[in-house]
Amino acid sequence: MYTRGFILLRRLSTDSKNTKFFTTPIYYVNAKPHIGHLYSSLIADAAQRWQHVYQKSSFVKFSTGTDEHGSKIQQAAEKNNTTPDKYCDKISSEFQKMVSEFDINCTDFIRTSETRHKDTVAKLWRVLNDSNHIYLSKYEGWYCVSDETFLTESQLKEVTVEDGKKILVSEESGNPVEWSSEENYMFKLSAFQDDLNYWLKNNEDAIRPRKFHKILLDLINKDDGLQDLSVSRPTSRVQWGIPVPADPSQKVYVWLDALANYLTVSKYASDEVTFKKCWPPDVQVIGKDILKFHGIYWPAFLLAAKLELPKMIFCHSHWTVNSEKMSKSKGNVVCPIESAKKYTTDGMRYFLLREGVAHSDGNYSDIKVTRILNSELADTLGNLLSRCTGTALNPKQIFPKLKSDVLDEMKQIDVTKKLIDSVQKLPDTCRDYYIQLNFYKAVDSVIATLHVANLFFETLKPWELKKNPENHAKLDVALHLTLETLRISCILLQPIVPNLANVVLEKLNVPEDNRYFENVKTFSWNIKNSSEKPLKPEKVVLFKRILTEEDTKVKVKKGL
Repeated sequence: MYTRGFILLRRLSTDSKNTKFFTTPIYYVNAKPHIGHLYSSLIADAAQRWQHVYQKSSFVKFSTGTDEHGSKIQQAAEKNNTTPDKYCDKISSEFQKMVSEFDINCTDFIRTSETRHKDTVAKLWRVLNDSNHIYLSKYEGWYCVSDETFLTESQLKEVTVEDGKKILVSEESGNPVEWSSEENYMFKLSAFQDDLNYWLKNNEDAIRPRKFHKILLDLINKDDGLQDLSVSRPTSRVQWGIPVPADPSQKVYVWLDALANYLTVSKYASDEVTFKKCWPPDVQVIGKDILKFHGIYWPAFLLAAKLELPKMIFCHSHWTVNSEKMSKSKGNVVCPIESAKKYTTDGMRYFLLREGVAHSDGNYSDIKVTRILNSELADTLGNLLSRCTGTALNPKQIFPKLKSDVLDEMKQIDVTKKLIDSVQKLPDTCRDYYIQLNFYKAVDSVIATLHVANLFFETLKPWELKKNPENHAKLDVALHLTLETLRISCILLQPIVPNLANVVLEKLNVPEDNRYFENVKTFSWNIKNSSEKPLKPEKVVLFKRILTEEDTKVKVKKGL
């Protein structure tokens, strides 16, 4: 039974696990990467980067990769006049390029066409088969070629196509189905309905956000319940796949194959010691379109193999473009690498993590991207850095020393009080949001604090203080508090925009060993006998404003 057996498995695993394990879904190579793929990768990347910032000495495993088998890959290869393996090499390289370009700091990029993965699938199959969870049966039912899955009557709906003909389609994907009869291997999914219910009902963090937790429970408990799952396909229909062990007439179902990738990168089939150190996954990031596969099939396979379930499956919503669903036919699929040529890779990271809300679809538009990046990265953050490190106000290029009596005097000013209060609350606020993977809220909190810092700067008018030597101690306070705000803010922004954060922290001369959460819990204005510290002398431009149509019109009008 799940209840007692799972608790035992959890205790044994926890005793030996010492590595935090994060995963993205592996991406199907029937098309090039789009911003939805990038968003999944950024969530997982930001989560594991936060782990490094939060726990300085933590060990992290972070995997991503490509899913390369199935009839859709065969078809795509044929359409492109190439072989499946060459086609997979080409498209997988596009995903590897995305990983590199956007600083997705993975420790493992897995391809399901690799030998190590085939070995893992073979081992998992044998374990499931030897424990009597797989049986051979003639299967008849409605088959969706596009989704590569059989569907029950309750999963279908009738629609009318252009010529007026009525056809059956998958209720979930909208893809057409056809009646199919064949001999397949079946997995006893129905045997795990109670266990899956127990897992979900007794673990609020199993699926997050809560919206998807409820959706999954509803899927499991439909009127007809869970049906046994076909986990193989005839080789005569699907040539491009992993053979079923001891039966080359069948190929392993693509989802059993794909889901095993997490076991492959954990060395399930090759290194038991390493496997115990990282299993189970701490956070598995997925899109809502694959919730059923990760929330029902995946945990059922693991339970059948007597392996511990993931600690959390984090499910996010999709991206629309100008409020329309992305599709090749509409020509509105956003290529992240192309977009980064205009907005930069950190700009794209910032926008997607800033605007993406897991429980609801996000909307991408060039107008919105430009407005947010100009307003927040160029103006709020970048301009503040330029002003307090510029030679006009800070000719010595220093983090000024504070005079305690002048600091005490300036603490009586409302805007100073507000800034100090905002900065001192910021670390714990961000920590809570990062732990919840609510990245947009963490960014919003940082930006709110930077707005206060800009108001503080404008109110104190340091350019006026500079004119009178008697006010230079006040100028030092103004510069010091602003620079300290930037230090703390950029340590906290490292999971979101690692390169931009590094530019600021390098300029502020913050050692790499002092860029952790523990370093934002001490505020320089609370340190007695503070000392002057040098900044790096090089001038930096953090983020160049993106030209809008209005900017271009103004330039033309001025003859520039």
